[in-house]
Amino acid sequence: MGCVFIAEVSSNHDRDLERSFAFIDQAAGIGCDAVKFQLFKIDEMFAPEILAQSAKHRARKDWELPVSFLKPLAGRCRSRNVQFMCTPFYLKAVEELEPYVAAYKIASYELMWDALLAACAETGKPVILSTGMATMPEIMHATEVLRRHKATDVTLLHCVSAYPTPPAEANLAAMKSIAEATGFKCGWSDHTVSPSVVLRAALKWQAPAIEFHLDLDKTGAEYASGHCWLPEEMAPIIRMIRAGECSDGTGVKVPLPAELPDRDWRADPADGLRPLKHIRQTFRTEAA
Repeated sequence: MGCVFIAEVSSNHDRDLERSFAFIDQAAGIGCDAVKFQLFKIDEMFAPEILAQSAKHRARKDWELPVSFLKPLAGRCRSRNVQFMCTPFYLKAVEELEPYVAAYKIASYELMWDALLAACAETGKPVILSTGMATMPEIMHATEVLRRHKATDVTLLHCVSAYPTPPAEANLAAMKSIAEATGFKCGWSDHTVSPSVVLRAALKWQAPAIEFHLDLDKTGAEYASGHCWLPEEMAPIIRMIRAGECSDGTGVKVPLPAELPDRDWRADPADGLRPLKHIRQTFRTEAA
């Protein structure tokens, strides 16, 4: 299977169901395989000491996805033939998401929370885990927790948790290191908004999955940070990568249909002249 593209809506939905549907429609239209949302509650994400002092963090209450959206979002994804994925940020969210999601995505910031890893793994659904900011021992511990709780379909994502990420710090080669160390496949979660980085991740490093943040119109809550793609920016990149995947073929070296007409015009081994002798004997030009 080729690279799986996951469009991350994050908090750009504005708590608007129709806008959320538009994200799904746009992601499907540009060739994505999955659309991912986030399910969090601010008072179960940040410690009370932080919320008491930080108006900035309290304001993220306006970014919460209503639980009532889950069923219609999953239905819209089915109708557009894309997978519905979501990131749980509190333990009960795992249960709330289970009837609807094709896979759980665990964010980099929650990588050290064993209870959340275990809860997702125990559902039996696929788990995707981002590894931003993590050391290799931390990643190894997280994957051991997933294995211990019977997760079998696990995809790790190399991630740089800077918004945006400087392309020079993408460190794409870490995908190979993570995959070799853990035994799980490892893709790329993009915050660079750099075509060259995404193409390199897919074509050079064979990322099995690429996640990217999507906005529709530059008005999403996170667009100003500089780490979100617009549909028209990502669409040609997905097309290029898909075209490259279509060119891979079977690996069996045989004459292919497009080149069959030229086979008889190779140099004849008897005298080194083109075409083969049996063609010379019957050759007639149109002018003749």
